Amino acid sequence: MREIGVGLLGLGVVGSEVAHVLLHRATRLSEQVGAAVTLRRALVRDVSKERSHPLPPEMLTTNPDDVLAADDIDIVVELLGGEQPALDLIRRAVSNGKHVVTANKEIIAKAGYRLLSLAAQHGVDLRYEASVGSGIPIISPLQQDLAANEISAIRAIVNGTTNYILSKMAHEGLDYATALRQAQDLGYAEPDPTNDTEGIDAAYKLAILASLAFHTPVRPSAIYRQGISALNPKDFTYANELGYAVKLLAIAKRQGEALEARVHPALTPLDSQLANVDGVYNAVQIEGDLVGTLVFFGRGAGGQPTSSTVVADVLTIARNIANGGLIRPRIELNRRIPVMPMLDVETSYYFRLAVADQPGVLAQISRVLGEHRISISTVIQKELDPAAQTAIIVIMTHPASERSVQAAVTEFTHLPLVQEVSALIRVER
Repeated sequence: MREIGVGLLGLGVVGSEVAHVLLHRATRLSEQVGAAVTLRRALVRDVSKERSHPLPPEMLTTNPDDVLAADDIDIVVELLGGEQPALDLIRRAVSNGKHVVTANKEIIAKAGYRLLSLAAQHGVDLRYEASVGSGIPIISPLQQDLAANEISAIRAIVNGTTNYILSKMAHEGLDYATALRQAQDLGYAEPDPTNDTEGIDAAYKLAILASLAFHTPVRPSAIYRQGISALNPKDFTYANELGYAVKLLAIAKRQGEALEARVHPALTPLDSQLANVDGVYNAVQIEGDLVGTLVFFGRGAGGQPTSSTVVADVLTIARNIANGGLIRPRIELNRRIPVMPMLDVETSYYFRLAVADQPGVLAQISRVLGEHRISISTVIQKELDPAAQTAIIVIMTHPASERSVQAAVTEFTHLPLVQEVSALIRVER
């Protein structure tokens, strides 16, 4: 039986799980492929480090060339994370005629199309199923199973850390700082959680999904992004009373000749499937003209779910090698659809205002909204502080442009009876 050699770049949480699966399920995997899939070597920073799934010392190396230039390695699996040195190592692997599997969403979001073109030049494959949604199969369905569809919208929860934090704030009334500390204590959040909590990670993943779904290059830098650190437990309570949950959504929609692409907290109806995705779970909702609405749901992080999709990509490439051919999904980014400026986006909005408890305050607020062509759907007066003579006003609007809403917010700050615009959250129905 022919042997197909695999080399790993990185032996962290995910890398260790991938190595464990390749070693301990070798017979089963080889039967599926029709050739022996053999883990040859793993690049690490420290060969003496203790690991959850130890490898024989002779399989460990600190020299990238032992993986990238080795004649006995056919498939390189990059699991280092981050942009560098991972990007340079992937380029070298491809240029050396190695097939590559990666879970690196930052690299695929920023340089994926260039890497795929380089892989095509060298006659090798590059697969990245685990770059979005960890164990959820979503890249392959977009490339193949949904290819006959015109996709109109993507709405997704693609960051388990933020979803865990928001679930704790919603169900236990925790403030953001406390929920974040819990996530860090459990290993769901990094010591520096910025990539997760500020929506950077979700923007990388949305760039990948939107590029595939709409056949146009979508750069992460073109995606509007707002994080969750300013959210207050009060808004989860009020949203629930109004029939909504608060989620960090990654949204891409076709709007005529342009594309919406945005990541931000959003109110989503309690009876929707996305509203009921809690904890570290992820979900991707796709709307196609033929298939209707599909939801892909599962664990969005962790060594085991990520190893599932990484090894699946390895097996796909190994089967192609064993069969003597290379079958690569065609990545056709042949449309040039501009990303709409956020100020032109139209959606509904949730306001929470701290105001003076005096006659005429609602009239002033209504006047400002009316002047900016913003129609009110619901107004609720919440907490009242007689001693301070203040009240909280919650307003839900009908769809309005972001430009108009931001102009109204600016004008609110100059009204004597409005003390603060405490929250502004978009609504995604």
